[in-house]
Amino acid sequence: MGAAVTKRPTANARLPRRLVAALLLLLLPATASAAERYAVIISGAAGGEKYAEQQQAWRAQLATALSTRFAFPSDNIVLLDEESTGSSRSDAVNVRRVLGDLRRRLTRDDTLLIVLLGHGTFDGADAKFNLAGPDLSAGEWKAMLDGIPGRLVLVNTTESSFPFIEELSQRGRVIITATDSVAQRFATVFPEHFVRVLSEPAADLDKNGRLSIWEAFTAASAGVKAYYEQRGQLSTERPLLDDDGDRKGREAEAPGEDGTLARSLYLDEPAAPAVTGGAARAALEQERASLEAQLEALKSRKDAMPEAEYQAELEQLLVQLAKVTRQIRQGS
Repeated sequence: MGAAVTKRPTANARLPRRLVAALLLLLLPATASAAERYAVIISGAAGGEKYAEQQQAWRAQLATALSTRFAFPSDNIVLLDEESTGSSRSDAVNVRRVLGDLRRRLTRDDTLLIVLLGHGTFDGADAKFNLAGPDLSAGEWKAMLDGIPGRLVLVNTTESSFPFIEELSQRGRVIITATDSVAQRFATVFPEHFVRVLSEPAADLDKNGRLSIWEAFTAASAGVKAYYEQRGQLSTERPLLDDDGDRKGREAEAPGEDGTLARSLYLDEPAAPAVTGGAARAALEQERASLEAQLEALKSRKDAMPEAEYQAELEQLLVQLAKVTRQIRQGS
């Protein structure tokens, strides 16, 4: 008789073992930690008194909305602006310092919102966000942001911001720009509408009492469209959102795959349910819903991913989902 042949299991064959491993986690002690939300508001070089006044109003409204309506902890909100001095000035040194600190501080469960207010430029090679002093290019922003754990939402509200999608696009990130091409180089109205919708209950499109990143983007985009239509002007900006890592982005009203992650990321904490369980239970339920949405998004990308990469991401999400499900059951 010939020697027995041992077949190496394929990635598909390994999947049941990973599923079993995830399910076994239901029997282990709970070790989950609460997710945190962080925000960095950077108000760059204004370029004139008119713009300086606008930016001052926008950053004040944005900081107020995050701390009051969305209950961001005050210690988790960082504000850099051109008028300040020292560690609060919006220069390249402080931007690098703040992002370096967040790299050490954040965990994989946390969410980081970065909003850029001011002006941007494109010189034919590099897109930059204008700071007090030397500017930072999209490539430099990528280098600073790569490696920061958790979910990243970056909103570049400036003209010439489109290349930030091409440079920063990555799975697990939401990148929003005010423009859809480098040709759109006029001052934008997108920041006014983006900041405004954070204080408007009408932006909660599904009426669940919470505001997702997708809802904020959609409402702000509608405001930009109405602004130009009411004035009978040709729009010089078209906001885009990318959250699937394809470096393309889509407009709010256009068809496309982008939006799955943005719909599952909320600016505010989940409200405590009327039934027993309290805020802790509500947070777990929201985390489970977010993980389930990420699973669906991953499945939709399966055909475009290397099999080993797909299996690794699937395993990771299944393990996380098993942990959260176990905690919910233990609290029932």
